Amino acid sequence: MTRSKVLVIGGGPSLEREIALLSAKAVYEALKNQDFDVVFYDWDGKTDWLDINLSTYDVVLPILHGKGGEDGEIQSILERSNAKFLGSRSQISALCFDKDKTLKKLQTIGCDVPAGYTVDFDQYLSSPLSKKAHVLKPFKGGSSIDTYIFNVATKVPIKQIEQSFNKYDSMLLEEYINGIEITVPILDGKALQVIEIHPPKNGVFDYANKYNGKTEEYCPPKNLSPDQISQAKSLGEMIHSKFGCSHLSRIDMIYVSGKFYVLEINTMPGMTSQSLYPKAARAEGISFDDLVVKFVELTQRDGVR
Repeated sequence: MTRSKVLVIGGGPSLEREIALLSAKAVYEALKNQDFDVVFYDWDGKTDWLDINLSTYDVVLPILHGKGGEDGEIQSILERSNAKFLGSRSQISALCFDKDKTLKKLQTIGCDVPAGYTVDFDQYLSSPLSKKAHVLKPFKGGSSIDTYIFNVATKVPIKQIEQSFNKYDSMLLEEYINGIEITVPILDGKALQVIEIHPPKNGVFDYANKYNGKTEEYCPPKNLSPDQISQAKSLGEMIHSKFGCSHLSRIDMIYVSGKFYVLEINTMPGMTSQSLYPKAARAEGISFDDLVVKFVELTQRDGVR
């Protein structure tokens, strides 16, 4: 049987470029090792090469994170060329990338979410929420870049935070919820094994602890009952469906006092050696090689959606 010609797009113009390159190269190497006719393209944010060459590929895997890659931009380019591509459509990607809009929609479908709102720097300083344990993060972004998690009411690094506001103008301020942090990866509408996340002692799951290997992950979770794990899976599947996500997603939550608080939806989860999504797949008996083949098959199956 003739193999499809596959284009893996990596890199991108965002602050998450290096992680996106690692993710995309891992996918590319896995397909290459299985004799796929696969090409890797390091995207610089421009459209010229894509506009000319996209039509020559049967399947496109845009393994990109952050601005340009998860916000609907690359998806719009692919849609314009009628390419068959992995992941959610441009409008869905843009919605899930905007954490403020995501939280509002989550509430409309009956999900519990942290209390919070978008603020500028002056509003942040004057907010009562900033005087308590809280989370401050870009409302458009990922990989925990410029995310501040204060799990106790301590003095915050105001100068550093002001620099972040200079980048984003406004950020999302949320209450800090002290509970069991989990993530629910979804593949083709079905939940993979739930992962429980334990940052280092007295630490939080920020950018450094996400990639330095010091965070412990339990798959399946050790502090949730089988019934609670089942509830988390069902909730993740419902959210994936209600938001109209395609192929894959990863939904972050915190469980406390009988409730699952939904934090955000990742429409293109990381695929590095440290990433949670491939670990969840392995717990289901799906090797990374098999996972990327599944990505190709899903894209072929659905065509232009």
